[in-house]
Amino acid sequence: MTFHKNIIDIDPAAETNRLVKALRQTVQKDLKRRGGVIGISGGVDSSVVLALTVRAFGPQRVTAITLPEKDSEPESLDLANCVAQHYGITLITENITAALQGFGCYRRRDEAIRRVFPEYDAAAGYKAKIVLPQNLLEEDSLNLFSLTIVTPNGQELNEHLPLKEYLQIVAASNFKQRTRMAMLYYHAELRNYAVIGTANKNEHDQGFFVKFGDGGVDVRPIGHLLKTQIYQLAAYLDVPEVIRQRPPTSDTYSAHQSQEEFFFRIPFNTMDLLWYAQEQNVPITQVAEAMNLTAEQVQRVFHDFSQKRAATAYLRTSPINLA
Repeated sequence: MTFHKNIIDIDPAAETNRLVKALRQTVQKDLKRRGGVIGISGGVDSSVVLALTVRAFGPQRVTAITLPEKDSEPESLDLANCVAQHYGITLITENITAALQGFGCYRRRDEAIRRVFPEYDAAAGYKAKIVLPQNLLEEDSLNLFSLTIVTPNGQELNEHLPLKEYLQIVAASNFKQRTRMAMLYYHAELRNYAVIGTANKNEHDQGFFVKFGDGGVDVRPIGHLLKTQIYQLAAYLDVPEVIRQRPPTSDTYSAHQSQEEFFFRIPFNTMDLLWYAQEQNVPITQVAEAMNLTAEQVQRVFHDFSQKRAATAYLRTSPINLA
């Protein structure tokens, strides 16, 4: 096999037709459900899944839900409305802030943040996020998170995040995805619909999802597609340009944060080619030459992929029957 920069290009028309047929078969025949419920965020993944699901069942059998909370970026709700209108769907908004307050999501998270930054006060306008080192191609660095806070005057402060505080911040923040999952299933069961997932291959295989949160779905139509392939589908499916041009965000923490900054560490167009090369066992020297990288850089990213897959294997494990 000759490895080249266009090797992961797809035929979007053929892939769309295949996925639409598979959605109909899986939802209507296998699961015995009448349509689909989708949580949409204004991002390209959920927009593509919405477009596919509308093609499969028609807008009358698709329910789109947006699930903002007090840390959500206002732009996300605007874009969710934009894409719903574009595909002829009436958007349902379910604000989950009160539910998260009931779980103690914000309180538990902020307790951990203040153990690192005692001055942190969300009520006073402080914001926070957790991030990984961003220079993966340039030097070896472990997947160790640091905590960044943004002061009310816009100053960013960063500190190493101890394990105890990291675990508490993540555990508390994961209430968000699990609350959204519960709300999606309410709307699905109300209509005898299936919950249609929006995770792509990057997210699922590297572990960028919450178990029984955004990973809790009935069907995962784009779980085999890399992010750059999602963009190819988005162009074919006429996803609004404003959504296709928006950098993917996590929209979980109060401070603005890209998916690359939070988890992936390198741009998607580079990562997807390297991910494909590793899965297909393309020789490192061949990959490096085709991508104008050094063999050391390729090996560094391959190692990062392997680390993430191993560390997040638990997330992809189904409930284990001990009988």
